[in-house]
Amino acid sequence: MGIRIEHLGKRFGNFVALDEVSLDIRQGELLALLGPSGSGKTTLLRIIAGLEHADAGKVWFDGEDASRLSVQARRAGFVFQHYALFRHLTVEENIAFGLRVRRGRERVSDATIRARVAELLSLVQLEGFGTRYPAQLSGGQRQRVALARALAIEPRVLLLDEPFGALDAQVRRDLRRWLRELHDRTGLTTVFVTHDQEEALELADRVAILNRGRIEQLGSPADTYDAPASPFVYSFVGAVNRLPAHWEAGALQAAGLPLRSREQAGQGQAEVFVRPEDLQVVEEGPGWPATIIVAQRNGPRLRLRARLQDDAIEVDVDLPADHESPATAPGQPVRLAPKRFGWFPRNGAEAPT
Repeated sequence: MGIRIEHLGKRFGNFVALDEVSLDIRQGELLALLGPSGSGKTTLLRIIAGLEHADAGKVWFDGEDASRLSVQARRAGFVFQHYALFRHLTVEENIAFGLRVRRGRERVSDATIRARVAELLSLVQLEGFGTRYPAQLSGGQRQRVALARALAIEPRVLLLDEPFGALDAQVRRDLRRWLRELHDRTGLTTVFVTHDQEEALELADRVAILNRGRIEQLGSPADTYDAPASPFVYSFVGAVNRLPAHWEAGALQAAGLPLRSREQAGQGQAEVFVRPEDLQVVEEGPGWPATIIVAQRNGPRLRLRARLQDDAIEVDVDLPADHESPATAPGQPVRLAPKRFGWFPRNGAEAPT
C-alpha cells in the first residue's frame, strides 16, 4: 500500500508537533522516520495508524482518505518500543489476539487461527515457544512476538515505534538484520521511527529526517550521509567537525586554510563541515597545522582529538588502526587536510545561487 501525507499539522497546546508535513511513502518500501526527541516522528506514525488525529492536512491510503477509516479498517500493524504484550497470555495467544477479537463477517475460525499462528512462529523463528509466557522470553524474543502479532492481522502497512530501543546493542544489531530480511520476504510497506542514525542508515530504503515538526531531508541513506541538506542534518546524522569560514575574493577560507568548493561561490561568513573520517594526516602540502591531544584505539579505528594551531579549534579524526604510530601519539604535531567537506552560510550570509 502506498501512503500520501499532505500538509499535515498537529499541535499539543502551544507545542507544534507537526508543521505542514508532506510525504509520499512508496508501496513496499521500508522508510525510516529519524529525528531527535520532540521532532514529531512518533506523532506522525500515530496519525498514520489512526491513534492520533491531525489538526490539519490529509493522509491517503492508496488514494482513499484515511480520516474516514477506523483504526481497524486501516489494517495497520503497530509495534511499540516496549512490546505491549499481554503478560497473562501465552506467545500463541498473544499472536492470535487480533484475530480472535474479530466479529461478524470478519470472524476467523479456530483452525485458521492455529494455522496462521504456526506460520508466524516459523516466520519469526520462534517455533517451540508458543506455550511460553512473555516473562519466560528474552527481550529480543518478546520483540519478535510483538512483530508476529502485528503481522497476524495481515496488515496493509507495518508501523514500528522505536522497535529496538529497549534492547542491548548486540541484540539490536541482530534484530536489525532479521527485520530487513523479514521485510524483503513479506514486501510490506513499512515505516519505523528511530533516533538511532546507524539503525536508520542500515535498515531503510529511504530516510526522512524530522526536526521541530518539519522534514529537513528525505532521501536514500547514502544521500542523507554524504550530501546533508542542512547544518542540522550534517550534525545529527553521523559525527562532524564544524569550522568557522568566510568567503574572500571568491575563495572559501576555513580556519586559515583556502578550500576549493565544487559549488558556486558564496559571500560573507560560512561554516565548513568535515566528518572525522574525511580528515587525513598529510606529510606536506596544504593542511591545518595541529597538535594531537588524545589518541585512542577503538576496535579497527584510531580516534584522534587534535587542536588546530591557528584558531585553537579542536577536531576529531578517524583513521584506520594501522595508522597508529609514534607520529600520532598525544603531543605530536601533525598536518590535517580534508578529503571532502560541506559548507553552509552562517549568520545570514548569502548561499550560492
